Amino acid sequence: MAKGPRQRLATLLGATSGRGAFSARRTAAPGDLHIDVAGVGPLEIPVPAAQARQLCGIARPARYGLGEQTLTDSRVRSTWEVPKSRVRIDQRRWNRTLSPILAKLRADLGLSDGCALKAELHSVLVYAPGQFFVPHQDSEKSDAMVGTLTVTLPGTSRGGALVVEHSDARATYRSSGKLLSFVAFYADCRHEVRPVTSGYRVVLTYNLLLAGDAASGLASAPDDVAELATCLDEHFREQNRLVYLLDHEYTTRGLSWSRLKGVDAARVSALSAAAQVSDCEIVLALADVHETWSCDEPYERGSYWHDDDDEDDEDDEDVEDDARELGELLDWSISLDTWVDRSGAPAQPAAFAVGDAEVCATTPTAKLTPYESEYEGYMGNYGNTMDRWYRRGAVVIWPRGLDFAVRAEASPSWALDSLAGLLRGGEQARARELVELLAPFWADALRVGASVGVSAYLPPRQPNLVQALLVAHGLDDPRLATMLLRPFRPELLTPADAPVLAAVAERYGEGWMSELLAEWDLGGSRGWYRAPRERYSWIAALPELCLALNGAGGSGVARLLLAACWIWLAESVGGARSIIQPSRRAQTLDELSAPIAGLLVGAAASDASELSDTAVAFLCAGDDALLACLVKVLRVVSDAAPEHRVGAGFQAMARHIHQRLDARLAQPPRDPDDWSINASGGCACQLCATLDAFLADPDDRTLDWPLAQQGRRHVHDRIDRQELPVEHRTRRVGRPYTLVLIKAPTLFEREAKERHSDETDLQMLRELLG
Repeated sequence: MAKGPRQRLATLLGATSGRGAFSARRTAAPGDLHIDVAGVGPLEIPVPAAQARQLCGIARPARYGLGEQTLTDSRVRSTWEVPKSRVRIDQRRWNRTLSPILAKLRADLGLSDGCALKAELHSVLVYAPGQFFVPHQDSEKSDAMVGTLTVTLPGTSRGGALVVEHSDARATYRSSGKLLSFVAFYADCRHEVRPVTSGYRVVLTYNLLLAGDAASGLASAPDDVAELATCLDEHFREQNRLVYLLDHEYTTRGLSWSRLKGVDAARVSALSAAAQVSDCEIVLALADVHETWSCDEPYERGSYWHDDDDEDDEDDEDVEDDARELGELLDWSISLDTWVDRSGAPAQPAAFAVGDAEVCATTPTAKLTPYESEYEGYMGNYGNTMDRWYRRGAVVIWPRGLDFAVRAEASPSWALDSLAGLLRGGEQARARELVELLAPFWADALRVGASVGVSAYLPPRQPNLVQALLVAHGLDDPRLATMLLRPFRPELLTPADAPVLAAVAERYGEGWMSELLAEWDLGGSRGWYRAPRERYSWIAALPELCLALNGAGGSGVARLLLAACWIWLAESVGGARSIIQPSRRAQTLDELSAPIAGLLVGAAASDASELSDTAVAFLCAGDDALLACLVKVLRVVSDAAPEHRVGAGFQAMARHIHQRLDARLAQPPRDPDDWSINASGGCACQLCATLDAFLADPDDRTLDWPLAQQGRRHVHDRIDRQELPVEHRTRRVGRPYTLVLIKAPTLFEREAKERHSDETDLQMLRELLG
């Protein structure tokens, strides 16, 4: 079967990847290395055991990095670190050996003649017998850092091999008895130091910094470039983008055209030349890859089968993830979140998902080392699975004619800035053409930009709504304006946005504005229940936005906003009242008090008396479930300006609350012998009927109820769900067991507390009313 253009391109790049390895070793005589350590003196080379023990005596346990933390754990890293402040190296003499070695290592690592490696001393380590460092990956400690250099001093120690891995390749390096051993490797390579079995091993570690351009001088053959360009042309007949995944990992600060690692530099150079031939744009990017695999447990005890009830078996969590054998790739996803274009400007935010038909790689991701993995055992409906997450460098290429659309999908903020620039320059027609290109992906691009983290590199972001409103206004096209604004969230509107919002509404009319609010779902059934508190806070602050809109000539917009918000609030209040659990119902209604007050005061500030009358009538109807909420609403409204307080229905709400509190307090306190509990909300089953009869009886306090397990569970659930003041336990004697229900004294405590609260609220109300 003939290969497609992506497969051919990946194969071509694999064959023309140039020289270079992920790690390299060189040796040299130690004559130029002169080290003086405070408290020990000049080191002999090879370092004798007695002097090595002296070094251990002034050293400290070496630490290691884990995310943002720096930790000490001898199970992970067991070695001694001599403080760098104690170490003096005769650098002038040392450079006579170090500089030429670095030049050779640069070539070994595949870096071009146009750059140079510099070594920055990081630490001096001493490995005593039994000490080691488990497999790990170095962090890039500066923008220019591309790798690590270890210089192992000669000696008679045994063990302690340095093992470096990348992709599915591994290199093992051992020290020399007479020569210095220099090992350089890229920072994203996983490596370990195996236990020293005898003697002491002294190692200098350096950060490798790159100066110059790693890709300069890496020209590809014309035939190779032509073939790559043909692959690009064929691919872009059906797709808008091509994403080629590089072999190495990069940080946001370290992603640069001049600091590409190993084979990546040659491959990017070839792709760049091919993109120029095919009239394409090309950028570097950071890719976050997530793969889900089926997997099998490791082979144990000489057989795949063993007794599931054997208490000596280890839990799944005790098996290392890399000990499990991957099976079939079940699912995968790739998102790009940063890119650097050819201008060399700092990495720019970008966020978009990569489709299956637009990605390729010479090295499969599964051959790399994940930065995180998570095992899921057998769950009944599906077998064992392993989720793995990777970070890879990437190259993104697209036809120059699609430049705006591709860049806009990756960075909506950039798109809005570009459109605003065109409108300021009077190019309205061109701006409209470009906005048309946004329609297929604009909503998804905003959603990705707001929700992607982005991976671990960048914070969540969403384009500025003011900028979108300005562009929408300048387009002078209601359809395009709606498309541009539809994906934004109304909670992004602030008082500072009022002038431009009013201007947009004036340009397109209140009918258009009403339709936009419907698109924003301010009053629709989708409800934003996933993150209601953000909307609660925004509605609570509506008075300021309404006042700003009124001042900007947008009072009609303010009233439309208020009306839409009331529909949503009314639905929210209805939903809260239907909650069965009293404590959760009370908490939800309490959270709604501030937005209700904000809406009422905003309506008063916008002369929307009909809306405030409707809202107050709704809130004061029905039972007393909303009473505590309304008391809080009244407290907030009482702080508003006098004219707004009157318009917010303050007096009508206050009269309702006063009347209800008077009626409740007019009821005599519960008789000490009255154990009746008023509890509606059960189902129509016989169990709930029996429970209701027991609860309503003022004399019966205890019920012994022989009941099967399913029935006991049903009664338990209702008592707990309604938080009834009834203790319940099971007497496990006979069949069926007996459910014992006892009415608790908290019945009286609750009512006393509620009565005291009513008295306090009534006193507060009288003070507010003067």
